[in-house]
Formats: sequence, structure tokens, C-alpha cells
Amino acid sequence: MQPGPKNSITDVSGIKVGHAQDMKLMSGTTVVIPDEPAVAAVDCRGGAPGTRETDALHPANLVEEVHAVVLSGGSAMGLDAASGVAAWLKSVGRGFPVATDVRVPIVPSAILFDLLNGGDKSEMEEHTYFEFGKSAVASADLECPLGNIGAGTGASAGTLKGGIGTASLQQKSEILTGGPGSGNVGYTVGALAAANPFGSVTLPGRADFWAWPFERNSEFGGRGCTKI
Repeated sequence: MQPGPKNSITDVSGIKVGHAQDMKLMSGTTVVIPDEPAVAAVDCRGGAPGTRETDALHPANLVEEVHAVVLSGGSAMGLDAASGVAAWLKSVGRGFPVATDVRVPIVPSAILFDLLNGGDKSEMEEHTYFEFGKSAVASADLECPLGNIGAGTGASAGTLKGGIGTASLQQKSEILTGGPGSGNVGYTVGALAAANPFGSVTLPGRADFWAWPFERNSEFGGRGCTKI
């Protein structure tokens, strides 16, 4: 398998990403939106999760598809970004149909804690994250900028700066002949993460990333691992 053309989650056909942020506040929101409703699942871990509508993704429940997924800074206040995304989706007629003219957008979301990162949180107003959500989903496209943007604006990675990261892998199409499985076979896997971990992302006493063996196309600066 090889990285996709952009090495981004948007290499997956039908997926777009949008960001909105305030650099003075040092926080923001990221939205992943599929062109068509998409099947989703969740694995929620940790001692202090902050999520919205993830229970709807349980396989025993009614809703089978989502219309967007939101990652946001702002801790509990950041969950309001999903309301902004839902409002925008409703305005363009997208959502789960519950009646002839009524649709309810399904927008699972998760937040990270960025309240102590030095940003001016006095700038945070009642509708800050609601507006982040509306702006992010309205601007979604096939480009996915990385780093200090969207939900990664105020993220940290231990003592280092965190941010938004994305990657993709593609299995090139192969032509199979004979039998019911004949045809082109291939797939793309994409990932997007707001990196805000506790602890260290570098090896003890060294500046080398734990993830250095997985670097592709010099995305970590091509530093490799320091020889001892």
C-alpha cells in the first residue's frame, strides 16, 4: 500500500474537510463531511470523554448514517460546534428524514481540552463554537491543511505543539477475472486526528519521535532517528 495523492483523508472519494479557528483565542473546529450520508462507528475511551451523539452510532439504535463528524477545541463548550454544523446542514436540506418535510442532521462530535494554552479565553462568547461549526462546514473542500488549524489550533502534544494531522493509504486497483468477483478491486483508507496527547511524543531524553519509523515523504522533516 502507498500514500494517496494528497496523503489525506480527502483521498477517500466523497470526503471533504473544513476548518475554522481564532488564533487569538487559540482554539477552533474541524468538520469532516461526506457527500452522501455515511455509516459510522465509535470507540470512546478515557476517563473524561467529551462527546455528542455518539450513542446514536450504537448498532442497536435506529440511525445508521451520519451527515458530518466534528472535532473541536473548547472542552465542553466546544460541543456547540456540532449545533452550528447541524444548522448549516438543515439549511441545505440534509439530515435524517423523520417526516415529509422534516430532516434532522446527525452530527457526532468530540472535543479536546485547550483552555490553558495561553489563548485569550475572554474572547470566547456564547456562540463562538456554534459559528466555528457553521464556518467550517460551509468552507469544506478537498484540501486539508495541517497543524495549527481547526480543532488543532490550540492542541498540545505533551510539552510540544499539537495540531491537526491526516494521512491515507491506497491499495491500487487490480483486475480480477473469472467468477462472481470479477472486476476492479481497490480501496483507500484515510485518517484525521486532532493530536492533543498527555505525556511525551519523543523518546526519553531524545528529540526523536516515537512515530519516526512510520514517517512518509519526510512529513516529520526527514529527521529519522538519531544514532547512539
